[in-house]
Amino acid sequence: MRVDTIEPPDLHHLNAARGWLELGNVPEAWLEVQEIVPRWHEHPDVLNLMWDLYAAEKEWPKALAIARQMISRHADDVSGWIHQSYALHEMKQTAEARDALSRAIGRFPDEGIIPYNLACYECQLGQFGTAKRWLGLAEKIQGKATLKKMALSDPDLKPIWDYVRSL
Repeated sequence: MRVDTIEPPDLHHLNAARGWLELGNVPEAWLEVQEIVPRWHEHPDVLNLMWDLYAAEKEWPKALAIARQMISRHADDVSGWIHQSYALHEMKQTAEARDALSRAIGRFPDEGIIPYNLACYECQLGQFGTAKRWLGLAEKIQGKATLKKMALSDPDLKPIWDYVRSL
């Protein structure tokens, strides 16, 4: 599906909101988002930014709603799928996060973050063998060095850090 390019001045508000978010000023970012005309509110760039803002506020139910809107409107954009599972995981619904994200693996076979996140969820659910298998797939996509660096700094994978070090 072709997505239109956001035009100025709305593009400027979007960029300003991103800047405020990067500076850690979420209230100012929201003020900029409010300036974007409704025509663009379902654009993937705006939805991604809104998800990032809710995530920064740890407003996980609201972030989940945005992620589901992303999937509904832009199912071919991997971001919605990843955001949905991450919000579920943060809401302590890790099994649901795993199940939701596992439906996306076939849609996005070249996205290493999907098997990586599935490994995290399986690890948190105590399924260490399955977690290791998902890490193996992530390694094939992302490369060993990238995977090890990410995994060894990820507390979700702490129970299998010895395995990750051995890769």
